[in-house]
Amino acid sequence: VPKVTMAAASSTAATVGATGTMAKTAPTGPSPTSYEAYAPRTASQRSRLARIAALTAGPSSASGSASEHQDTADGAGAAASAASRPSLLEAMSPPPPPPAAAAAERSSSSASNDPIAATLSKTYDTSDRLTTMLKHTTSLRLALRASINIGEDISKRHADLLRHSGELSAAAERLQSEEATLSRHAEEIGMPLKHYDSVDRIGPTVGVLFKDGGRTVVRGLARIKVDNEDFPDVLDDIDAAVEFFGDNGGREALQAIERTARSRRDAAEEALLSGTVQYYKRALTLHEAALYLVREAVADRINQTTKDVTDALNLKREPIGADKLEASLVYTRFHGISSRSNALIGIVKARVDRTEQYQDLLTMCRNAYCGARESLLRLTVRSHMDKLRERHGLVGMTRLASVFLIRLCTIETSLYLDFFGDRKKMEQRKKGSDNGTEKAGDKADDSSPDAVSAAGGRKTTTAAPGTANPAQQAASLASQVMAEDNAEFQQLLSTLCSSLHRTVRRGLVSIHDLDTLCQVVSVLREERSLASSSPTTMAAARAISAVIVDAQERLIFCANTALTKEVVRFKATPADLDYPDRLKPGYKAPPKAPAGGEKEGSKDAEETSGTTAIAASEEVADDAVKAQLKVYESWFPPMRAVLRVLSKIFRVVEPRVFEDIALQSVQSCTRSLKDGSAYILNKSGVIHSDLFLVKNLLILREQLSPFDIQLRSVERQLDFSEAGKAVSRFLANRNRRLFSMSTENALVTLLREGVSVQEASVDSKRDLDDALRSACNDFIEHTSVLLAGPLLDFVGQCKLAGSSSNASLKTQPFMKGGSV
Repeated sequence: VPKVTMAAASSTAATVGATGTMAKTAPTGPSPTSYEAYAPRTASQRSRLARIAALTAGPSSASGSASEHQDTADGAGAAASAASRPSLLEAMSPPPPPPAAAAAERSSSSASNDPIAATLSKTYDTSDRLTTMLKHTTSLRLALRASINIGEDISKRHADLLRHSGELSAAAERLQSEEATLSRHAEEIGMPLKHYDSVDRIGPTVGVLFKDGGRTVVRGLARIKVDNEDFPDVLDDIDAAVEFFGDNGGREALQAIERTARSRRDAAEEALLSGTVQYYKRALTLHEAALYLVREAVADRINQTTKDVTDALNLKREPIGADKLEASLVYTRFHGISSRSNALIGIVKARVDRTEQYQDLLTMCRNAYCGARESLLRLTVRSHMDKLRERHGLVGMTRLASVFLIRLCTIETSLYLDFFGDRKKMEQRKKGSDNGTEKAGDKADDSSPDAVSAAGGRKTTTAAPGTANPAQQAASLASQVMAEDNAEFQQLLSTLCSSLHRTVRRGLVSIHDLDTLCQVVSVLREERSLASSSPTTMAAARAISAVIVDAQERLIFCANTALTKEVVRFKATPADLDYPDRLKPGYKAPPKAPAGGEKEGSKDAEETSGTTAIAASEEVADDAVKAQLKVYESWFPPMRAVLRVLSKIFRVVEPRVFEDIALQSVQSCTRSLKDGSAYILNKSGVIHSDLFLVKNLLILREQLSPFDIQLRSVERQLDFSEAGKAVSRFLANRNRRLFSMSTENALVTLLREGVSVQEASVDSKRDLDDALRSACNDFIEHTSVLLAGPLLDFVGQCKLAGSSSNASLKTQPFMKGGSV
């Protein structure tokens, strides 16, 4: 270690000596220009610059910088004080060489000849440098110790700062939680007061004053209007007060008071009522007054508008024409008040779930609207129905009236939604209609203006620009109608559409013609399918369905009447059974005397009209048609009547009803054919009788095959044959147990044993096939007997003569030439 130290000391001294020599031998140039003369610095600035230079200077130049600053004029004292201050850089830099070292260097050359002196001098220099370095190390250790103490002090202060910060944060959180708790308590304490203040404040606003402690209620004019933006907030405050006081015992207490007899309640008991009950009653009064304002603005306004329109148009005496209905005051005045009414009804609908009073008010507004619309339109609709019937007849009236009712239901639904629909959905519907109109306008140039629909032959016009697409409008209306609770409105539409049922029913009673009834049912079915396609016209569809049911009942009655008269009660005349002459060409039936008192639906009238139609058709038809008509005339009248009636009602009555009518008519026709065959048997012989029966049965079976019916049924009948014996046993029974709920009850036994149900399966198609098969077999048998009968008699005689031995066959009379 000493060797290393000595080497380091020697190298350091050499370095310092070299540095000093270079400093001495360096050439001196011209001194640089100083800017002090142009911008002199203050003493504080020079002191700060000296301090910065001392801190930033290296270990070797620290002393030089200090000396330079000491030589500076005007700042000698500040520089000296700055250089005298101990700093970390000065403590860490090695000390400058002593002044004696320079003299020793200068004298080293002279004393180089004495090695001992040189070694001694070098040893002194080294020891001095080590001493200086030791002092420097000591000062450095002291500086480091001071720095460590300062760092420990800073760490301690930082820890104290963190502890105090945590305490402050905890205190702040505690204060914040206490503030939230106090705020909540303040709100809880102030909430009842808020509702009390609301009741006292809102009273004059809705026109209600409370006197004598709330016992007297005085109503006046309200200060607020229902159109005001603050009115919904007033309703919310009233609802909140009613709910608060009711939930805090006011509702139960008031109900208990109302259940108490009025005779037991005097003024003293009224005075003892709690404040909650008193303010609950006041809140209910305010609620009633606020709802009265809404009712006055909606329901009373509708009634007043209805009265004004009725008086202006004199609707009680002069109904409006159907072509002027949509542009009349009946719709324009209601469209004018719809926007305001819709806004108020929207406020009520948004609060329906709160109390029953809102639901009652909404129901009352709907009833007022429906009653007003019914009073305005009822007379007009009935008058239009009657005019259509007078001008176009029953068939044309049904089509035009159905179209009118469908249109009426559509525009009434649109007006109803303007009052009670959702405003947002209505705006969306208008936007969708505008978009659909733009698309329709783009396609309008490529399509023809008028087109006839293939479904019902209706004439449809392409929507012009500026008009809504009917399909999109109907779809949007349908979606809103399905979303709304509109039982009252549907009842209104049903009442208006009932005029169709009233008018058509009066016309159906006087109709006996099956063709007219079939046309009415067919037209009504087409219109019902169109009305059923949208929920907006379901009321018209229901009314048309009711008319269809009545028309079908009338048609079934007329069909049964015709079949009963022409088939069941048919009395054949000799001309009807004039076979085979009736089948010969050129045959002319004798004229029939018309039966007195018969109507248009009787058999003679129908046959006369049929004969007239046939004669007219013969004049314009070709020979094939004439031949077909003649063949049709040759049919037996009951069979012709059955096929004619069935072909007319096949598409216009229910399948089960048609099959039942066909079953009974086929049975009656088969019996009539058999009766006619028996008459022809007596008149023209068995061959003509069989041919008549086979021909008509074949025609009947072939003509029934397109109907695709089974002609099967189960007939049930009550059998009372054992009723007498059962009554005798019932009377003889002493222990009847009439009130016993068991099978031993005598009354139950009487009903079970005395009355029985007999079931019989009826298959008219099978009976028809059996009758045809039997008729064919009889015809074959009778024809065979007719053709081979003499031959069979001859063979029998030959057998009889050959069995006797007395005479030969040649001698028999039947073997003569004439007989054979």
